[in-house]
Amino acid sequence: MQIEKIIVRRMKMRMKTPFTTSFGTMIDKHFLLLEAIDELGNRGWGESVAFDAPWYTEETVDTNFHIIKDFLVPILFNCHIEHPDDVSERFSPIRRNNMAKAAVEGAIWDAYAKRNRMTLAEALGGKRKRIEVGISIGIQGSLSDLISIVQKYIDEGYKRIKVKIKPDADIEVLKQLRKAFPDVPLMADANSSYSLADAEKLKQLDSLDLLMIEQPLAHDDIIDHAKLQKMIQTPICLDESITSLEDARKAIEIGSAGVINIKIGRVGGLTEAKKIHDICFEHGIPVWCGGMLEAGVGRAHNIALTTLPNFILPGDTAGSSRYWDQDIIQPEVVVEDGYISVPTAFGIGYEPNIEMVEKFTTGIWQFNRNDFIS
Repeated sequence: MQIEKIIVRRMKMRMKTPFTTSFGTMIDKHFLLLEAIDELGNRGWGESVAFDAPWYTEETVDTNFHIIKDFLVPILFNCHIEHPDDVSERFSPIRRNNMAKAAVEGAIWDAYAKRNRMTLAEALGGKRKRIEVGISIGIQGSLSDLISIVQKYIDEGYKRIKVKIKPDADIEVLKQLRKAFPDVPLMADANSSYSLADAEKLKQLDSLDLLMIEQPLAHDDIIDHAKLQKMIQTPICLDESITSLEDARKAIEIGSAGVINIKIGRVGGLTEAKKIHDICFEHGIPVWCGGMLEAGVGRAHNIALTTLPNFILPGDTAGSSRYWDQDIIQPEVVVEDGYISVPTAFGIGYEPNIEMVEKFTTGIWQFNRNDFIS
C-alpha cells in the first residue's frame, strides 16, 4: 500500500450549544480533516481532535498542522505500508504529538479497510453489530438546567450519564442529581481539577453509587491516583494520564485505575488504542471510548473501535445531532434507544458530505508523494 496524496482541510463548525468543562467553554470547534489517497484511488478519512488551545494536552490545531506537514507527511511518502500498524512504527521517532499521528493513521486505516473490502470495525477485529452509548454533559448554569438536560437524554435512551465537575460545582450537584435520578448509571469527570488534598471531599462520592470518577488528579499522574484509589471506594477512571501502552501498563501495575478511558487521538491512533484495549482485557480492567467533541469522521472511528470486546461500558460517542445542526458525513450518526448500529459499508462506513465539508472548510492544502520522495 502506497499513499500518493494527502489532503488537509482546516475546519470550523459551530456547536449547537456551548460545551463547558473545568477548562473553559467551547462554542466553535476548529479541527483538521485529512484525506489519504492510495495508489489504487482508495480514499481514507481521518480527523484531528486537538483543540485551539493546549488545555487538554499540549497539542493544538496549529501544532498538529505543523507536525503533519513538516514531519509525518514526509515520513509517510517515503515508506511502503503493508498494514496500518506499520504507520505507528514509522512515526515512533517523533515524540508525542499523538493527535497529529492519530489523524494521519486514521485516514490510512480507513483507506486500508476500503482497499481490502472490509469495514473498519472488521479490520480492527471488532465483532459487535451495535454499540451502547452514553452522553457527556458540560457544566451548566443552574442545577435545574442540568436536571432538565439529564432527563432529556434519559428519555432519548442514553445508557449512561457523565457530568463535568469542578471544585465549586461538584458534590452537592452530584447529590442532587442522584436524588433526582436514583437508578441512572452516573459518573463524574473532573478533568484533573483536584489534588490529594481533596481526598476527604472526594470520599463523599462513595455514598452516591457512581460508576466512576474520571481523572480527578493531575493530567500526567498515576502515582497519586493509586494513593487516592486506596482512600475511596468509587472506581477511578484514568483519561489524560494514559497516552500509551506503557502508561496503561504502569497504571495497572500500581493500581491507579479500575477503569481506563481510551481516546484514539490521545494515545496516538487506532493501533495504540488496540494495544491498550488488549492489556486492559488481560488484566480485567474495563475500558470505554471517550469523546473529544468529534465531527462525523472522528465519531465513525470511535464507533469502529468500540466494537472490540473489552469496551463493556457505554462510551461518549453520542449521535451527530447532539453537537451539530449539520454533520460532515452521510448518513449522520444516529442513536436509537441508547445504541448506535455499526455501519456495514467498507471503511468507516459513512460517506463525507462534500457540500458540508466545503461549507466548513477555512483552509485546504494538498501534498503529493512525488514532491517528497527521496
